[in-house]
Amino acid sequence: MRRLFLAGLLAAAPVLSGAARAQDAGDAAAGQRVFNQCRACHTIDQGGRNGVGPNLWGIVGRKAASIEAFRYSANMRELGAAGHTWTVDNLRAYLRDPKAVAQRGIMSFPGIKNDTQLNDLLAYLQGQRAP
Repeated sequence: MRRLFLAGLLAAAPVLSGAARAQDAGDAAAGQRVFNQCRACHTIDQGGRNGVGPNLWGIVGRKAASIEAFRYSANMRELGAAGHTWTVDNLRAYLRDPKAVAQRGIMSFPGIKNDTQLNDLLAYLQGQRAP
């Protein structure tokens, strides 16, 4: 009986992990709408200006605190110096709870707690880079 249960779990694992990936994929068009709450401080145009926060064009895969013309907090500069890169997983953690990643950071945004909105925003951000 136990072997059948374990075999069933092993057989279902690829389906479950595929479903989790599909759920995490997000909807970039919906993510663009979620990004509207970021627009008060950030731009996302290629070659765009910095605002209160840095321009976020190409954020996925970029090293933290790497835009030369932007004045980052000391905490964010420390993350960058330590090699922190904005992978999808790192962005997910930061956008969910910025203070959990950069405890002394100055971003006043409380985070996105809704998983669907977070996945959608990440899908949108991933599309904002050169092909």
